[in-house]
Amino acid sequence: MSRTLLILTAAVAALAAGTVAADVYKFKDDKGNVLYTDKPSTLPAERVNIQSQKTDVVAVQARAQEETKRQQASEQAASQQQQPAAAPPASATTPVDACAKARERYDKYMTSQRLYESLPDGQRRYLSDPELDAARASSKASMDVLCK
Repeated sequence: MSRTLLILTAAVAALAAGTVAADVYKFKDDKGNVLYTDKPSTLPAERVNIQSQKTDVVAVQARAQEETKRQQASEQAASQQQQPAAAPPASATTPVDACAKARERYDKYMTSQRLYESLPDGQRRYLSDPELDAARASSKASMDVLCK
């Protein structure tokens, strides 16, 4: 019984080690394209030395949580920046100027496929589809109020 268990354990270990230590080979096809394979027996191929390591699951989860927090913070900042955009511009002195600027903003939002906000570090964060729809609706409402 223990002999069968020992043989079974050795077989499982050999199979597991075989998948971890798989070699990668590189070759060029007839058209000159570089291709990679793990079965070079039928092709003239060059062995490629590839180092691999196990994935640290805890580190991956921590990075995912950090990315989620960053996205939530940027969405909150975007929603706060969109609220003043609906208000009439402070630089407009007459209702005609305010209406013209609101109409230009609305036209720009409707014709643009991608809108973005500038982040403090100078990077751009492009609005998602729901944020873009909200910005368009906000500019439409602002134009309707100012252009009565």
